[in-house]
Amino acid sequence: MKDSIIRTILLGGVAVVGMTFFTACNDEWKEEQYAHYISFKAPLNDNGVTAVYVPFTRHGDDGTPLYGAEGKSHYDLPVIVSGTTTNDKNLTVYFGPSDTLSILNVERFGKPEYRADIVDLYYKDMAAYATYPASLDIPSGQDVALLRIQFDFNGIDMKDKWVLPIEILKHDGYTPHPRKNYAKAMLRVYPFNDYSGNYSATTLTVTNADDPDNATGMETARGYVVDENTIFFYAGTMDETRVDRQNYKVYFHFIPENEEKTVGRIELYSDNPANGFVDNGQAAYRIYEQMDEVQPWLMHRYVIISGINYNYTDYTSVDGYPMEYTAKGILTLERQLNTQIPNEDQAIQW
Repeated sequence: MKDSIIRTILLGGVAVVGMTFFTACNDEWKEEQYAHYISFKAPLNDNGVTAVYVPFTRHGDDGTPLYGAEGKSHYDLPVIVSGTTTNDKNLTVYFGPSDTLSILNVERFGKPEYRADIVDLYYKDMAAYATYPASLDIPSGQDVALLRIQFDFNGIDMKDKWVLPIEILKHDGYTPHPRKNYAKAMLRVYPFNDYSGNYSATTLTVTNADDPDNATGMETARGYVVDENTIFFYAGTMDETRVDRQNYKVYFHFIPENEEKTVGRIELYSDNPANGFVDNGQAAYRIYEQMDEVQPWLMHRYVIISGINYNYTDYTSVDGYPMEYTAKGILTLERQLNTQIPNEDQAIQW
């Protein structure tokens, strides 16, 4: 009898302790587990920047330029209040240019004292083409706000690798996230039009005039925006990893021949006489769309450029020894669009 009473008392004590423990755990989760730091949603890739795709011209619902002219656009950069509980303060967050771009360039590409032309590979601050407010209000009860960055892309030369560095400034009313990659955004901005992007180049061949029987090729070729109807590629197998790339831009100007702009011809030209560019043919394009057979909300949009046939001269690779090349073939761009998302830049699965 005595043992039974003792066991009952012990079990009751364990139960009380257990209830207290679990109650304490439950109450603990009602409290903030982390600080309410302020950060950007701008994850960095291996090159130390965040790729951001922005329409060259932001259009309204009626298809007209939203800001009254071509080349004007915007991007909404998310600003986040971190933590396990909802933000309970009215915050005003302040922003300014980050000073880390020069550090990033040296880390990624090297110092100019070792190779003077290495600066041609550096990321370039695009502050001249972008503006954003100095502060942003985040009201109590809200954990995310959008910092609207306005762009005027008119006159921009995409031979430069444009980056917009933004930093959350320190202030008494909040704490920027202590991890530097969270409190700073390094936006590698790619304006796009209907024709720009990474093309499949497996059916484009490049041959040297001194060895015409051995053609070379590429996996992809990027088309960079010039304006609403024009892009440029680097000639042949050249790309943005070359310090002399500005000498070899080949422009593709799209001229629609139907109301839907799904077929047309392309004018090819270069603005550098020294590269000996000659267009030997008549390039054309066609656009078609196809819904995905497995994912019914996904649309595949293809831009096919055919009839490419041009000559150019590489006059900078080897001093005193210009090399003539011919590029022939087809380029194909595929964009995958989520038709459930109304905003074009968000619908495209980059």
